[in-house]
Amino acid sequence: MTVHPTILPTAFDPHFKVFHELMPFKVQEILLVSSLYDAYIMEEDGSITTRLIHEYHGLNLSKAPKVTRVSTGEEALEVLARKRYDLVITMPYLGGMNAYELGRKIKENRPRLPVILMAHNLRSVYPLPIDYPSRCIDNIFLWCCEDDLLMAIIKNVEDHANVDNDTARAMVRVIIYVEDSPDFRSLFLPALYREVVRQTQAVLDESINERHRLLRMRARPKILLAHTYEDARRLYETYKPYVFAVISDARFPRGGKIDPRAGERFLSDIRAEVSDLPLLMISSEEQNRIRAEAIPAVFIAKQSTEIRNDLHEFCLTYLGFGDFVFRTPDGKPVATASNIMEFERAVGVVPADSLRYHALRNHFSNWMMARSEVGLARQVHRDFIGDLNNAEDVRREIITKVRALRKLRQQGVITGYDAEYYDPEINEFVKIGEGPIGGKARGLAFMWACLQRPGAKQSVLNEFPVVIPKTVVVSAQGFDDFLTQNQFSQWDAIPDEHIADLFIDGRLPSWLRQELEALLRKCHFPLSVRSSSLLEDGQFRPYAGLYSTYFLANNHPDFDTRFAHLESAIKMVYASTWFESPQAFSRGIGSGSREDSMAIIIQELVGADYGGRWYPSISGVAQSHNYYPVQGMLASEGIAHIAVGIGKTVVEGERNLRFSPAHPQKLIQFSTVEDMLANCQRQLYALDLTTGCVNRYNANLERYHIQDVADDPPVRMTASAYIPEEQRIRDADMPGIKVITFAQILKYSDYPLGDILRELLTIGRTGMGSEVEIEFAVQLAPRLADSTFYLLQIRPMVTGGEREDVFIESAEVPTALVYSRQSLGHGRITTVRDIIYVKPDTFEAAATREMAREIGVLNRKLAGEGRHFLLIGPGRWGSNDHWLGIPVQWSDISNAQIIVEVRNQLLRADPSQGSHFFQNLTSLGIPYLTVDEENGGTDTSDRDRIDWQILQGLPVESDGRWVRHVRSEKALLAKCDGRSSIGLISLTN
Repeated sequence: MTVHPTILPTAFDPHFKVFHELMPFKVQEILLVSSLYDAYIMEEDGSITTRLIHEYHGLNLSKAPKVTRVSTGEEALEVLARKRYDLVITMPYLGGMNAYELGRKIKENRPRLPVILMAHNLRSVYPLPIDYPSRCIDNIFLWCCEDDLLMAIIKNVEDHANVDNDTARAMVRVIIYVEDSPDFRSLFLPALYREVVRQTQAVLDESINERHRLLRMRARPKILLAHTYEDARRLYETYKPYVFAVISDARFPRGGKIDPRAGERFLSDIRAEVSDLPLLMISSEEQNRIRAEAIPAVFIAKQSTEIRNDLHEFCLTYLGFGDFVFRTPDGKPVATASNIMEFERAVGVVPADSLRYHALRNHFSNWMMARSEVGLARQVHRDFIGDLNNAEDVRREIITKVRALRKLRQQGVITGYDAEYYDPEINEFVKIGEGPIGGKARGLAFMWACLQRPGAKQSVLNEFPVVIPKTVVVSAQGFDDFLTQNQFSQWDAIPDEHIADLFIDGRLPSWLRQELEALLRKCHFPLSVRSSSLLEDGQFRPYAGLYSTYFLANNHPDFDTRFAHLESAIKMVYASTWFESPQAFSRGIGSGSREDSMAIIIQELVGADYGGRWYPSISGVAQSHNYYPVQGMLASEGIAHIAVGIGKTVVEGERNLRFSPAHPQKLIQFSTVEDMLANCQRQLYALDLTTGCVNRYNANLERYHIQDVADDPPVRMTASAYIPEEQRIRDADMPGIKVITFAQILKYSDYPLGDILRELLTIGRTGMGSEVEIEFAVQLAPRLADSTFYLLQIRPMVTGGEREDVFIESAEVPTALVYSRQSLGHGRITTVRDIIYVKPDTFEAAATREMAREIGVLNRKLAGEGRHFLLIGPGRWGSNDHWLGIPVQWSDISNAQIIVEVRNQLLRADPSQGSHFFQNLTSLGIPYLTVDEENGGTDTSDRDRIDWQILQGLPVESDGRWVRHVRSEKALLAKCDGRSSIGLISLTN
């Protein structure tokens, strides 16, 4: 199944920059000067504009020009004085002014405006004026109701106008066509254009989309018309380096007289200079066939009924539009290539004498140019492919250049998956199936395209480029067909485990299984299978972390087992679409009635094998907006969270290192040795390469203590050593307790991670028009400057748009139930009466999982009653590390409308801005107040606080072991000022 590619607008695509610069002149406005009768004849079968549109669309060309008609020469001159036209087409008889007189007057004011004479018969054209064509008419054609003649005239005018620009910028090839007969060139020129256009389209790489194909069409060979021997010689001498072919009549003017052998002389002179240039003689005199063969040149008889087929064969055989047939010097075919990928393969195996034969005759360059591969055509030109006497040198040069171009052209582009030609090293971002690719893939593709645009000269990305892992997206068609085939429909009140069982037992569509099987046979590295739902990572609706992700070792010796693992992972991601947490989130954002659909991202898992453990050196999340700027940091400078190993550590709120990309050396968590020991990363996640199974719990992702993997290169490169005897931490790879400090990267800047993140966040924020969050990984190299940065994901984030005025009076603070100087969100809430809080008097850090379960029960009860609530508790809400906070899932708190995080002696953890949970909270506009009861400042009237006495005095609705539910008789008033980050919650009077 071959799918046409989907990509972003070409403005994001620098690989097509040269094509944007081609054909700067386009005929957009045509003035047609004709009598009413001529107009009637020309428009008898429909308007000229309509017929042009049909002709352009039929050949898949760009926008057809507009035609304006006037009846007389005087009208034409008046119209031309008021408006600019690109081309004038005039009929011979115009009342009181003939076409030659009109042309002369037009040229007096606009000498460069092309004027074409269109006649119905030769009698109306001859005798020609003495000063034809230079001072009145540029060309003459006979109209016989052919739509393609108009198209050919327009394209020829454009070609003559653009040839200097296009040959200089892109070495665009030139076809010289010599014909003095208006009658025959009116028949043959349209046939020639139609053949060149169709052949060029036919050989363009299928891996580009229609817009890119239109751009590449600008590099098709230019066709230049000559009427005389002198005109033809001038064109040949001017464009000699770019001449692709010469097509010539046998009889035309030379030295002011008709010379029956002018064509023979012209073609013979060219053949004497260039032995392999395609030459074609066209004549109505059969004796010229022998003369053509003697040159040698191909011969076509004008009177032949197969003239179009003969022209077609000439283009295929001699102009490189057909398959490339590799031959030995004696003409024996040894290999055939129909596209560039087959060409690369064939070059690697054909005999040395075949390579030399084609290289000497420049066949490689011509064949590439026919495919509008402008840059590659130059690179494989015989002057640039090494020593032609050394066939192996030529072979290596060609393969290297072809492969480099294929790889470069894929950067920033989503291409359609083709099982036969897919190469993970070349096709970095491909799509399987039709339909949308979902929010996560769309965001990644957007940034991938943005990164291809040339940056400023001083950009850090010029020296330290950002890449994406090898990526394949299975479009939402796979999910939709899976549901239809298995007759699945949305179920209510079914546990996640049951849904998972049903999906695992389902069968993927046969077309998808076939494509995935072919894909997996070419992928021999660990994989991640990630969600990309249609609702995911939408503007202000991130669904961050709510869908499943699976990691596959992809190393089982039995292919069927590997494929079964991939199928199971995809089905489990599909199943997560219907799990309770994303469903609850959908209800929270008002999308509960909108059915989601799921695309799948199959991606190379960044990292390396460290003794059966596969993980990246660094994983992280960075945000362009810092919700908690301290110590001189600015909110606009952003924040980043990093950890060693797979990013689960960061996105689930476990211990990691937080820093501002603008101030990578300012690490607040590491103020003292004691702080460093208390706050440093203790464990890392890695893919266990010894187990390949996939289940709903993703058991092959293991957690390892840092000290147990201290000899792994990523740990050694990111850790410092704690020396207990000295009570000191040394930034060196030496014996001692390993403390993950990232000192070589952040403190000593051996790799400019902060600068890279700052620039990426700026690009993302500018491109998306909002604050953004990115996920990334870095694979460190022995020389840190050679490390590779991988962009994994980008999503918009919400900072709390100030859509309403919120004023917090100083008089409100002393009586507030909750007061925070670190609040998120903006606005006021007056609809909450219920409060769920973790009881401080019974709190035990080891029991946070049980607290999460109690909160989940109360949440479901209140959701059934349609009641929202205020949630209060210690530590990071939603943290996967239960020692840092309450590990609630989204389904446990889906009806919370205000959340308070308490930091005190019971549980103190730094805010985890990089977590998926945190991102979802802010995207919903849920006020999030952080109350630091231990460090509120010296002014007691302005300290963070919770009035526990008032809270514990409210009527109790439910009192569990760890959690209490109270209800106020009157609604609470919650106010958050996003400009000052101050928030409070009060009991209304």
